[in-house]
Amino acid sequence: MLAAGLVLVIYAVGLEPGRLDVESTTLAIDDWSPEHAGLRIAVLTDLHVGAPHIDLERLADVVDATNTAAPDVVVILGDLVIQGVVGGHFVEPEPIAAELGRLRAKHVVAVLGNHDWWYDGARITRALEGVGIPVLEDHALRLEGGAASGVWIAGISDLCTREADIDKALAAVDDDGPVVAITHNPDVFVRVPDRVALTLAGHTHGGQIDLPWFGAPVVPSDHGQRFAQGHVVEGGRDLFVGTGIGTSIIPVRLGVVPRIDVLTLVPGNS
Repeated sequence: MLAAGLVLVIYAVGLEPGRLDVESTTLAIDDWSPEHAGLRIAVLTDLHVGAPHIDLERLADVVDATNTAAPDVVVILGDLVIQGVVGGHFVEPEPIAAELGRLRAKHVVAVLGNHDWWYDGARITRALEGVGIPVLEDHALRLEGGAASGVWIAGISDLCTREADIDKALAAVDDDGPVVAITHNPDVFVRVPDRVALTLAGHTHGGQIDLPWFGAPVVPSDHGQRFAQGHVVEGGRDLFVGTGIGTSIIPVRLGVVPRIDVLTLVPGNS
């Protein structure tokens, strides 16, 4: 038992956090526009560059894998930087943004997370926008050109550190085009209106540890495992929670491999 436990610890600390999966998932969304059936969105969240196993070279691998997947849209859902991860080292936001600037999708948009705001949200915003990646802080953007043309991306600010003003985020939406809300913390989903076809979030890391039969012992959400990861449907509304790339607090992942999610959106009757 001791030997098995030691092997498990070595794997959870030394091996799984260094892996990278690209997971393709088809989401059938009831309110999704047939005109935009097949739209592909890549979800990058909780990069936590500077945590063990995720330096700038590793971030380059993430960008390359995302480019290879050839999504129509890339959404970056916050927590680019770290605070106090055991064994980690801080990486400035500018080189992180420069690497993300290599993403080749027609549309790349971002929101910030709690760790970004605890550090310097304004600086991270400048870094991202300096490489052409808009940061949507309670604001919506209508995408123009390509397969996503006419789709609205509404950025809802981080629930932990900002106002998370959904009405303000949707105020610019002035036609009947489909709306995808992007945010860092999934707990805001309980307040997202039916007008939003899909909400995308991160923050939870899937708990970083996901045990067979028991699930994640610790999930940073007021709703526990309800919003821990994956596709959630409640009251006809859809949420997808990405488990992310990096680690927070302790550099451990077990049963939650670092992952880029590539979502293909189709109408619910497809």
